[in-house]
Amino acid sequence: MSAVRAELTKILTLPRVWIATGVVLALHVLVLVQSVRLTAEAVAGITPDGVIEIFIGTPQPATEAILGLLAASSLQMGLLVPVLAAMIAGQEFRSHQLGVTVLAMPRRGRLVAAKALATAVYLLLMAVVIAGISTAFMYAAVRDWNPGLLVTGPAVLGHGKFVAFAVLFGLTGFGVTVVARSTLVGVIVTIAQIAVTMTQALAGAAPALDALLPVSAARNLLLDPGINRLTAGPGHALLVLVAWAGATTAVAGITLSRRDAR
Repeated sequence: MSAVRAELTKILTLPRVWIATGVVLALHVLVLVQSVRLTAEAVAGITPDGVIEIFIGTPQPATEAILGLLAASSLQMGLLVPVLAAMIAGQEFRSHQLGVTVLAMPRRGRLVAAKALATAVYLLLMAVVIAGISTAFMYAAVRDWNPGLLVTGPAVLGHGKFVAFAVLFGLTGFGVTVVARSTLVGVIVTIAQIAVTMTQALAGAAPALDALLPVSAARNLLLDPGINRLTAGPGHALLVLVAWAGATTAVAGITLSRRDAR
């Protein structure tokens, strides 16, 4: 735990990390500011039988639609979390300070584990803040209809799924960066993963393969299958995210133990 605290202290003293965190949170607020009025108008138009049209021409049950929109609003910023994780993981390679760290902690497997845990703690806190911001803006939209919906079990479960995704996907970016010893490579791999899912390049031709990608797993974990076209269930999605995070972190530990500390 002392090693984890030391690594967490490093993270909290990196100006680049604070700047990147601020940019992500500011972008999240900016996006929600643009959409909250439209959401409020859709909520005001909920029919007596509980149907809402968030998207014109697409009526949906209001409760499910609002919870889905809440999850989706957090998900869009969660996609940027691995970029932050890559910056955290690549800092010591960029500043050539890894050798000093190894002198203080020669057991490199323990070193990688401490770095991964510290990164996970930071990403966890950031994910909770993102979910909190999403909830605050959604409250502004539904406060005259059903604000209690935001503290129900399904809403809390949705936040839990998002936090799990953010941490696991972030650890995947962390692992890739340590293996490549390059922040840029970690960022490029993250962007490539997002692009493959967003373009639906595999979802139509090979849905089983698409379900094995981390961003697709995020969609399968967080979004409503009744509204969205998904390629697997939430249980499968969670296993995929755990596998990606575990595999990349394990490979990072093996790679670091077999290379020079530079």
